Amino acid sequence: VTFQSCDDVVGTNTECILSGLLSICGKKVLHIDQNPHYGGEGASISPLEELYKRFQVPGPPKGMGQGKEWTIDLIPKFLLSNGQLVKMLLYTEVTRYLDFKVVEGSYVYQAGKIHKVPVTEADTQASDLMGMFDKRRFRKLLLFVLNFDEHDPRTFLDMDPNRTTMRDVFRHFDLGTDAVEFTGHALALQSGDDYLDQPCLQTLKRIKLYSDSLARYDHSPYLYPLYGLGELPQGFARLSSQNGGKYLQNRKVDDIIIESGRVVGVKSHGEVFRCKQLLCDPSYAPGRVRKVGRVIRVICLLNHPIRNTHDAKSCHIIIPHTQVQRKSDIYVCMVSFGHNVAPEGKYIAVVSTNVETSNPEKEVQTGLALLEPIMQKFISITDLMVPTDDGRRSQIFVSRSYDATTHSETECEDIKDLFRHMTGAEFSFEDFQRDSEADD
Repeated sequence: VTFQSCDDVVGTNTECILSGLLSICGKKVLHIDQNPHYGGEGASISPLEELYKRFQVPGPPKGMGQGKEWTIDLIPKFLLSNGQLVKMLLYTEVTRYLDFKVVEGSYVYQAGKIHKVPVTEADTQASDLMGMFDKRRFRKLLLFVLNFDEHDPRTFLDMDPNRTTMRDVFRHFDLGTDAVEFTGHALALQSGDDYLDQPCLQTLKRIKLYSDSLARYDHSPYLYPLYGLGELPQGFARLSSQNGGKYLQNRKVDDIIIESGRVVGVKSHGEVFRCKQLLCDPSYAPGRVRKVGRVIRVICLLNHPIRNTHDAKSCHIIIPHTQVQRKSDIYVCMVSFGHNVAPEGKYIAVVSTNVETSNPEKEVQTGLALLEPIMQKFISITDLMVPTDDGRRSQIFVSRSYDATTHSETECEDIKDLFRHMTGAEFSFEDFQRDSEADD
């Protein structure tokens, strides 16, 4: 097959998802990857021996079960069950290739302990995160959010969502500091406190998304695929292939060919592939990205569940930055044999945050302390890279690095931005749904 007018994609995960979406839109896609596996820096590693080898750690020791029973995500991300990535999976029918299981618990760290995130009436009544009066005020706030409709001013309670700050909304409901903190960080999933002085619309929508996602299941709003996140790019790769996309793995990209300021092809193993557009991750275009920070992730192998989580086989914990005198939150996520990613009785937890000092490992100690005793830990510190422009002039579109969060909503925003820049059209689930219905 010759690709004289293809739209090249290099890299995986974000790029895999986009290659599937673009192929459905009629783009001719060639996907080149320098790795022998799907997922790029967000790959799932199996067997266990490969993880030890990757981090140059001796082992694994005996008692860890069979290596092939382990699948470890380098950058784990949970999916909000009513979130954008799940909608993309449903729209593209990639769900045919995947099985998901709900994450058993969602928690927030406060005053040295972890607490279940309250959203339901029963959770709120039982929660020790708030006093009696704050519980009543919190319920009123939740009722307001659940009834809120950005297109219906009657639901605004005289607060303009495009002008009223979130701080003013909290003040309106007279919420105490502790309730404000877990609402902003554990429900709205805000990583800092800048949101407090910004228009409240986005935060209200985030809380509503969390609540809607939780309503689909009882335990938590998060989903995670059986056998690990590596199943996602594989599913989208199959989708792209079904729509005429071609894949070349284990192929280093030697050069990006540019003429008159625009990309015209890529060179790989001495072969030139012509293209009109190029989509890639930061590692393929180092001259077109800038560093905006660093992220530390510590992968921990455990033989026990996390304390105070009711022996959950999977869970999500947020440590708000003010609890540990930091500028950004710390995230802890844990999966296990319950999601078919570890042998019976074994667990995989990952602690992540933005690096703020010259001693990154010390910055995640509060998260690591929740996991003790730890059988083995693997530490990675990566640069957080963002593109220097939107790519429209050069037609080279570069994705952002994975951030420290352990949910996929940030990546979905990046996917939608890249889709808009590449096609000139907004990514609209409603439009896709209408197209699907028209086909039926």
